[in-house]
Amino acid sequence: MQLEHSFTVPVGIDAAWKTLLDVETIAPCMPGAALDTVDGDAFTGTVKVKLGPIGLTYKGKASFVEKDETAHRAVIDAQGRDARGNGTASAVVTAVLTEKAAGSTEVVVVTDLNITGKPAQFGRGVMVDVGNKLIGQFADCLSGKLTAGDVLAAPAPTAATPSDTGLANNTGAKHSSPAALVTDSAPEPAPTTSAVSRPRPNPAEVVPIDLLGSAGPAVAKRLIPVVGGVVALVLAFLLGRRSR
Repeated sequence: MQLEHSFTVPVGIDAAWKTLLDVETIAPCMPGAALDTVDGDAFTGTVKVKLGPIGLTYKGKASFVEKDETAHRAVIDAQGRDARGNGTASAVVTAVLTEKAAGSTEVVVVTDLNITGKPAQFGRGVMVDVGNKLIGQFADCLSGKLTAGDVLAAPAPTAATPSDTGLANNTGAKHSSPAALVTDSAPEPAPTTSAVSRPRPNPAEVVPIDLLGSAGPAVAKRLIPVVGGVVALVLAFLLGRRSR
């Protein structure tokens, strides 16, 4: 099935483009998701889903297969499998950015989704409802980060100390001990933004996506006949025992 969603972030298109390609920045904003590893354009992670009393944990991998900076178009290919063997999910996600007025950017996301197992029973209509709510939560979280300046911020350089500038202030001076050489050595270069390790949520602490809660009445209508049938069978069984 193909799903289409859109949202707007409160920054220009260049900043939005860099942010959306930064997986470590946007992953914490995805409901139910936890990032495990990042290796260039490839990354792995888990997505937790709650389907009534049933908990599903999809472990998978994804990678950027296209990054068109001129057209501001990115394509991600992702595959995942439920840890208990209850189903699989694969998707090709295409995101296209368009700059709007007043320093804002619209992001249109088209997802070609293929799922098997228990979540597949709900069909396209329910998946659209759930997707709209999840994308809305993601957009609100990301917009909050961008507004607060929590993303794409490089660490401030460490201020030089007197010991760091010893060589510059004592040109030609001879050090009398190895300790002096260590003290007066040149400072290490400040780490770049890409080298900074960012905290990642513990997968065990991630709140799963509640499919029933997100879909609301759309799922309830589908489940009413099923629940009614189960109740009827239970009552028939009880009445049958009483008559005996």
